[in-house]
Amino acid sequence: MRRALPSNRVAIIMPVDHGLIFNRIEGLETPSAPFAAWASHGVTGFMMTPGQVRQTERFFAQNPHLSRVLTIDTYYDHREMDSKGSHGLITTVEEAVRMGVDAVKMLFPWNMSNAERVVLCTRVGQVVSACDRWDIPLVLEPVIIGAPRSEKVIDEEEKVARIAYDLGAHIIKIAFPGEERTRRLVGELRVPLVIAGGPLAGEPADTIEAVAETIRAGARGVIVGRNIWQREQVAAEKTLAEISSLAKSVSFSD
Repeated sequence: MRRALPSNRVAIIMPVDHGLIFNRIEGLETPSAPFAAWASHGVTGFMMTPGQVRQTERFFAQNPHLSRVLTIDTYYDHREMDSKGSHGLITTVEEAVRMGVDAVKMLFPWNMSNAERVVLCTRVGQVVSACDRWDIPLVLEPVIIGAPRSEKVIDEEEKVARIAYDLGAHIIKIAFPGEERTRRLVGELRVPLVIAGGPLAGEPADTIEAVAETIRAGARGVIVGRNIWQREQVAAEKTLAEISSLAKSVSFSD
C-alpha cells in the first residue's frame, strides 16, 4: 500500500491507460512516451495498461521510486449513459503480481441494469479476494460513465463509493466531488481516497485549486493526467510543479 500511497506526502499518480477505452488519444500517441517525459516532474507513479507495463520494464527497473498501478479491466461504450455498456477483465491479479506492479485498478461503472450490477459486484468481490490472497491493493473507481458532472451524478457517485467500500476496495478513486464531499467520504469510509482530475478543463489555476481542496479534505492521492499531458509543455510542467509542492506539504500517520 505504501508503494502506491506513501505516508510522507500525497501521492501524484499520472494515468496513461486511456488507450484501453479511447484508442489513439491526443498526448498519448506513443503509449510508452509519458514515463520518461514526466517521471522527473514530481509524480510518484503511473496508472498503466498491461502493454505499457511490458514495454517499460527496463525504465521502471531504473526508477524504482516510481509506483505502477495496473488497469486490469475495460468498459465499452464509455459514451453511453444507458445500460448498453459492457465491463470485463483484461488480465488477472496473479498476472499483475507476476509483472511486479504495486496495485491494480478497476472501474466500477454503475449506470447499467441491476442484473449487470450484480455481475459486476460479483467480479469485484472475486478480484478483492485475489488481491487479499496476493497482498496487493485494489483501486476501485465508482463512476457514472458518460454522464455530465451534474449534482445528481455527483450524489450518485458518492453513494456508489459506499458500495465500493462494502465490497472491500482497498483504495477508492473518485472524480472530485468538491472539498466538503471529499472530507465526508474520507471521514466516513476511512479507506484511502484518491481523487481523479478528469478530462482537460479550465485553466491550470483551476486544476491547482482543485488539488489544494482535495489535499485539505484529507485525500491520500491525486490522479492527474489529461490536465497535464494535454496542455502546452511549459504550462504543464509549471502546473505539475505546483501540485507537487502541495502534495509534499502534508504527511500521514499510517
